[in-house]
Amino acid sequence: MDIVLSIILIIVAALAGAAIAGYVAFQRGRTAGVDHERERQRVLLQTAEQRAVQLLTEAEAEIRGKELQLKEEEVRMRNEMDAEITRRRKELDRVEQRLQSRQENVEKRMDQLEARERKQNQREKRLDQVEEELSKAEEERNAELQRVARMTEEEARIELLKEVEKKTRHELARTIREVEVEAQEMAERRAREIVTLAVERVASEHVTEYAVSAVNLPSDEMKGRIIGRQGRNIRAIEQATGVDLVVDDTPEAILISSFDPVRREVARIALSKLVADGRIHPARIEKEVEKAQQEVEQVIMEAGEHALIETNTQGLHREIQRLIGRLKYRTSYGQNQYYHAMETAHLAAVIASELHADVKTARLGGLLHDIGKAVSHEIDGPHAIVGAEIAKRYNINSKVVNCIASHHGEVEPESIEAVIVAAADAISGARPGARRESLEAYIKRVTALEDIGNSFAGVSQTFAIQAGREIRVIVRPEDLDDLEVIELSKDIAKKIEDNLEYPGQIRVTVIRETRSVAHAK
Repeated sequence: MDIVLSIILIIVAALAGAAIAGYVAFQRGRTAGVDHERERQRVLLQTAEQRAVQLLTEAEAEIRGKELQLKEEEVRMRNEMDAEITRRRKELDRVEQRLQSRQENVEKRMDQLEARERKQNQREKRLDQVEEELSKAEEERNAELQRVARMTEEEARIELLKEVEKKTRHELARTIREVEVEAQEMAERRAREIVTLAVERVASEHVTEYAVSAVNLPSDEMKGRIIGRQGRNIRAIEQATGVDLVVDDTPEAILISSFDPVRREVARIALSKLVADGRIHPARIEKEVEKAQQEVEQVIMEAGEHALIETNTQGLHREIQRLIGRLKYRTSYGQNQYYHAMETAHLAAVIASELHADVKTARLGGLLHDIGKAVSHEIDGPHAIVGAEIAKRYNINSKVVNCIASHHGEVEPESIEAVIVAAADAISGARPGARRESLEAYIKRVTALEDIGNSFAGVSQTFAIQAGREIRVIVRPEDLDDLEVIELSKDIAKKIEDNLEYPGQIRVTVIRETRSVAHAK
């Protein structure tokens, strides 16, 4: 409106100026001529009108531009408000999902408590019933005693005969027991002779696995290259292999720490090649780790083939051969399961030959009895049952399958060969120094740590390092954001406190890493 008023004032001023000019020209026209003066006034008036029209057009254009800017500003502000509303709505949805998840957990715990309470009530009812039955039995016994006290001569004779029969049965049972003990002693002497013969004929060394391997370095300067700028190389190695590299004051050496021998061997091979080559960076680390995994897989296949040749059990499925080879990287109470399997096979064969049983079945059952330990924790169940299912899947003889399933008593043995395999397994594990209880407890603890980490949603991998004093949890970045990662670390620590017993403290490190890869062509 201010612009329009200005334009009107300009037009009025122009017309006023033209009028004044006309008056002046009129006065001059008296001397220069009326016609000439009128023509000049007409030209001036026309020029003023054109100028007024031009100013009015420019004012209208400027007004339209201002209106357009106002509309654009209104659209921009509306879009920003919509985006802010959408963001806050998503945030509210996320908070609502978390609250719902926590509510579900609370409801589950309430259901568990109610189930425990119902069980407790049922136990109390059963105890009341037992007490009532005992009271009735006591009353009946008292009534019987009262009846016996008033019994006749015939009744006393019958009672005496029953008492004599009871004593006779007692003496007979004692005699049978003495005969059974004597027979058992004779059987044990014979068993010791057979076991001693088998052990003497099958003498093998035991390899004790440790949780630390060392890689020799050409110089201490190589330690800095392995660590890399700001520790990126050592982090890349630990994340790719799942081990813990210990760089200390040990001259020209670096330690690889991990409870899993397969990971430790992969890390040792990859690190040795990186040190020999000298080029150490994250991309090459991943490449060498992949090659090392392939080499370890080849070693596993060769170890399985060697075991089949050593025990004269060739012709098994290739997957069975691979699982036998994987036992080379498995231990139980510190005893290497690969050599334990071959030793058990030899012991079972010797015992079977002494007892005139099926030597081939006993040997194969002894070799495969712990094959269930070669698979990962993803397959649930006792290793004997798991091993039996694997053997059945690859068409192993049913008697051998029973040897595998029954060597720890999960199922009943169906043949003498199954009993022989169980005995050979016990003999191999009972050798002096063959097993170490502390290592098995340690392995169970770190395995439980990894299982707890993997039990949470969004977790990709979990590695127990620092001898079980720290776990590193790698999450999928598309499933969790940075705030949820912080909450996840607290939840894992809380679950470890509630479910495990351990000395000292355990550090929980959750890693969320986003990678962007592009290729220049």
